[in-house]
Amino acid sequence: MRLIHILLLLAPLLAGCETVQKGVKSVTDALDFDKERAKAQETQLPSAESRLKTGITQYEDGSYAQAQRSLQSALASGLTSRTDQAQAYKYLAFIYCVTDRTAQCRQEFNNAFSADPKFALTAAEAGHPTWGPIFRSVARGR
Repeated sequence: MRLIHILLLLAPLLAGCETVQKGVKSVTDALDFDKERAKAQETQLPSAESRLKTGITQYEDGSYAQAQRSLQSALASGLTSRTDQAQAYKYLAFIYCVTDRTAQCRQEFNNAFSADPKFALTAAEAGHPTWGPIFRSVARGR
């Protein structure tokens, strides 16, 4: 009978331990800097590369103003690959050409060549009636 009395007396204490454990866990979670770092990374702005991809998709969807902002943002965010930089400049050139901004189109093709001296358009792109002549003119001048 004494054992039952002891267990009845200890039951509230054991329940209290669980509460204490939960409290300790919440404190340790709050101090878990790895978790905080992971949360911060989740809320960071998209990478330059993802902005480039977004800009290309927007261009392909015909959203030229949005694409221009995304591509310029990708370049400003520090695209590390020279090929990616040239891609961003290429699509900016396309946007400027189709919106009758010839001088800017020419400049973006120049920027693409500066970023990547091996920059080239596909045969279909180079043959485009709007930007093809400007691209060929810039390429000949290099």
